[in-house]
Amino acid sequence: MSALDRVVKPKTRRSKRFLQHRAPKLTENDKNAMLIKGGNANMTVTQALKDLHSLKKPNCVTYKKKNMTRPFEDPTSLEFFAKKSDCSLFVFGSHNKKRPNNLIFGRMFDFHVLDMIELGLEKFVSLQDVKCAKCPEGTKPLLIFAGDAFEINEDYRRLKSLLIDFFRGPAVSGVRLAGLEHVMHFTAADGKIFLDMNRVLLKKSGCRTPRIELEEMGPSFDFVMRRTHLASDDLYKLSLKRPKALQAKKKKNISHDTFGTQYGRIHMQKQDLGKLQTRKVKALKKRPAEKMSAASEDSSPKRSKSE
Repeated sequence: MSALDRVVKPKTRRSKRFLQHRAPKLTENDKNAMLIKGGNANMTVTQALKDLHSLKKPNCVTYKKKNMTRPFEDPTSLEFFAKKSDCSLFVFGSHNKKRPNNLIFGRMFDFHVLDMIELGLEKFVSLQDVKCAKCPEGTKPLLIFAGDAFEINEDYRRLKSLLIDFFRGPAVSGVRLAGLEHVMHFTAADGKIFLDMNRVLLKKSGCRTPRIELEEMGPSFDFVMRRTHLASDDLYKLSLKRPKALQAKKKKNISHDTFGTQYGRIHMQKQDLGKLQTRKVKALKKRPAEKMSAASEDSSPKRSKSE
């Protein structure tokens, strides 16, 4: 048994609360991300990590010291830091001659690396370079993905899922109109991924619905995809499994059509229509002569076929 897999028994109430906070739950905690700087990171990578920290906080942990590790060759150090800081997302920044301005986005499952995608930073505009008002800390962004590659290519499809996990923020039941202040636009075109940050401005339009304008807020990234390390289909399917307590119970005899209209099927026992009470209408009542003829027919003996 490794040091990461050993069972730790709490000795104090504080440690017990700490372990209960990290224990598996039906509704998981908000996903935290850790930003790690490689041993040979330059100023561009360092500033990019700082801007990502500004976008992700308060659910973010930054390691300021340089770490001499190579995630694609040995991810054990990342798994150790992930379990230590209780983070399921990470970004590792590095720079070398072969892969300049390199950012590795990844996520964990059970504190083991699930997916890793390496992105090269070709063009970068810092958050400080754009002089305008910024969104408040903790603002939930609106994510927009444009490009057929996000739906056709498997690597881009997995990258889209990874970026949604990283930037989506906490899960909320509803968002008011004035709370939509931050827009993140991802565009896949010509083998590159463009990330633009915009701030939503609500202008007067003369009616109840305001006029919307987008103002560039920064930062902006121009990525190119490099190496990938994706989980197998079985492991990826296992990571998406939901507890039975959270699965919606199937309702019997209820169906929906293409327009969303709900239909219900009712099962009833067989009825004798002869005993069914109908509405009494005066025109349908039998006359006295008809009643006497019907009574005489019932009282008269019936002849057999032999006679």
